Amino acid sequence: MSSYRKDQQLHASSSEPLEVVIIGNGPSGICLSYLLSGYTPYVKPNAIHPHPLLQRKLSEAPGVSILDQDLEYLSEGLEGRSQSPVALLFDALLRPDTDLGGNMESVLTWKHQMERAIPHVVLGRNPPGGAWHSIEGSMVTLSQGQWMGLPDLQVKDWMRRKRRGLRNSRATAGDIAHYYRDYVTKKGLGYNFVSGAVVTAVEWGTPEPSSSRAQDPSPLFQVSGFLTTEDQSQQPFSLCAHNVVLATGTSDSPARLGIPGEMLPFIHHELSALEAATRAGTVTPDSDPVLIIGAGLSAADAVLFARHYNIPVIHAFRRTVDDPGLVFNQLPKMLYPEYHKVHQMMREQSILSPSPYEGYRSLPEHQLLLFKEDRQAVFRDPTGFQKVFGISLVLVLIGSHPDLSFLPGAGADLAMDPNQPLSAKRNPIDVEPFTYQSTQQEGLYAVGPLAGDNFVRFVQGGALAVASSLLGKEARKPP
Repeated sequence: MSSYRKDQQLHASSSEPLEVVIIGNGPSGICLSYLLSGYTPYVKPNAIHPHPLLQRKLSEAPGVSILDQDLEYLSEGLEGRSQSPVALLFDALLRPDTDLGGNMESVLTWKHQMERAIPHVVLGRNPPGGAWHSIEGSMVTLSQGQWMGLPDLQVKDWMRRKRRGLRNSRATAGDIAHYYRDYVTKKGLGYNFVSGAVVTAVEWGTPEPSSSRAQDPSPLFQVSGFLTTEDQSQQPFSLCAHNVVLATGTSDSPARLGIPGEMLPFIHHELSALEAATRAGTVTPDSDPVLIIGAGLSAADAVLFARHYNIPVIHAFRRTVDDPGLVFNQLPKMLYPEYHKVHQMMREQSILSPSPYEGYRSLPEHQLLLFKEDRQAVFRDPTGFQKVFGISLVLVLIGSHPDLSFLPGAGADLAMDPNQPLSAKRNPIDVEPFTYQSTQQEGLYAVGPLAGDNFVRFVQGGALAVASSLLGKEARKPP
């Protein structure tokens, strides 16, 4: 954001290490920067939390910041839609009765205490907001708009000031990307943020016994990369830090099928390819069908986009339509009518039946075998027979993997199961539940999807845990 920040922090390595480098400037990184900038949460003096056990615990330490309390003790006994106790705690403090359909105000008040600030820098490829700037702006968010907000600036209040409205309690991706960017500005965090920064290596070693921090066993981290300047040139940088926080999300590297022909030029792994083809007129209502692979929300978004422009679709997926693991079977119909419409189409339309939905064909339980250069896709159906379809363009939307190629061994040793690929849903980075510090490496933290928290609503608990841990380290330093 600030040219001063770039000039001072990202040129040649400074002799004095930074306390914290945060890699990733999405909601997790923004929330953590807010907490490390001296913004401190306290319980409002007269607030009564609707959860009786939590209310009793909060009343035991009046006037003590949440960051200075025992997060494990406070979060004990909370239940909700996250596996992380700290995520449930921070969510309960920010949105006390939201799961009951209520709109009770947060029980927290925020004080800006600069003496508690910890020097840090936030590195990101995009403007603040991270991958939200890469999502088609008119797409409506999966979560309710109020759940997309960060501390002390509610989305609905921001939308009201922008004279925008929430659609069915939900916001567009474009609004949310703008909100995150605005949040950084309004909270005065811009000095900590550097956009256009690509990290290429993070290395660590053990401090020298003679160093001034000999009493502190934590290693020093070397963070290297390059900065894309306004004239598109690339300037290398190298930073030294006592702590590194991984907040890069998981949208960097789309998952692939691993079948013959997947590298052909008409095979794509992001929805933007269909948007571009539609704008260019290379895909039209008269084209061969677009093949969409996947049964998640990205695939559903692609189906909705194609239907909007009357582009014919073949929609293939390996599961049955009634598989309880399908995300559609977990979403309330009233809040997500468009996704349930796609699910209904998936269920009612099979290639073998007359088409109730013109221009849409569903291929449940089909395995894609290969793509041919003449734009044909070969499938195996549930009975074992092969089928061939002519297509104009293919979107493979079967999820994504985090790109941690800048870490030693691409971060494989940090996962819960080091023998399996790192995955936000199935095999996240193994972190301590109340600090979010890696169980394998002192001083290395992970937040957001990398630590298994996949919704903006819950990633903020990880930021709270990291901030609490880092503040504890500061307090333990010798004077």
